[in-house]
Amino acid sequence: MNYVVARLLGWSTCDPGPSKGGDLPRHFFYLERVLKKKVLSVFIDESGDFGNFNASSPYYYVAMVLHDQSIDISDNIKNLEKHLECVGYPQHAIHTGPIIRKELFYKNDLMETRKALFNSLFHFMRKIDLHYICPKINKAECKNDRIDYIAKLSKAISDELKKHFDYFDSFDLIINYYDNGQNELTKILTSVFTTLFSNVEMRKVRPVDYKLFQVADLICTMELTNDKAERNAFSKSELEFFHSPHDFKKNLYKQLAKKKL
Repeated sequence: MNYVVARLLGWSTCDPGPSKGGDLPRHFFYLERVLKKKVLSVFIDESGDFGNFNASSPYYYVAMVLHDQSIDISDNIKNLEKHLECVGYPQHAIHTGPIIRKELFYKNDLMETRKALFNSLFHFMRKIDLHYICPKINKAECKNDRIDYIAKLSKAISDELKKHFDYFDSFDLIINYYDNGQNELTKILTSVFTTLFSNVEMRKVRPVDYKLFQVADLICTMELTNDKAERNAFSKSELEFFHSPHDFKKNLYKQLAKKKL
């Protein structure tokens, strides 16, 4: 769906207007109609794999952060970058899971620093105008093989997109951003989106280049954590970071859920 932007350009020189006897002045202002496409950015990240079922991590999640490109979030991005620089992580791609578990880059960081990083990204997400969906499958309900995982996940993603078909179809162009971290998911995304919509582009990204891709990673981790909270199955690191399943759901997940499409 195209929309029109009217721009006041100034005095017309190519069209002098009506004659001297007309009601309008000889020179007059005119408007230029500029057609612009309505573009949806979809930032995609996953949590899980296509390996054998593991009871400690039974779900496979695919978070999709939906951002209407006509909504400017540049100031929000600048503020987030300032926060990260103050914490000592300039030009850094936040990885939420390792922050909680005190792994990778964060293994020597104090809880105060790790929470500052988490809160920076969480409040960035909370303040901007975006939506998300997060299709998932329970691998316990699948045959323990890659083919069945792929079939079930394809259906879960397709069903979620069909559920919100009118929203996605309202855009002239859908651009999917994914880091191609798992070849199977890349193929699923390409197949499902191009089957349902004719206006899709797939782009490979580096997480450090897109804050909304990092938000997709945050959402994957929080959806996984919420499922563990429902089962009262928090790990030691999750209890240390969030205190309790109740606190996590009340203070954090409740705010995240408001962003669901």
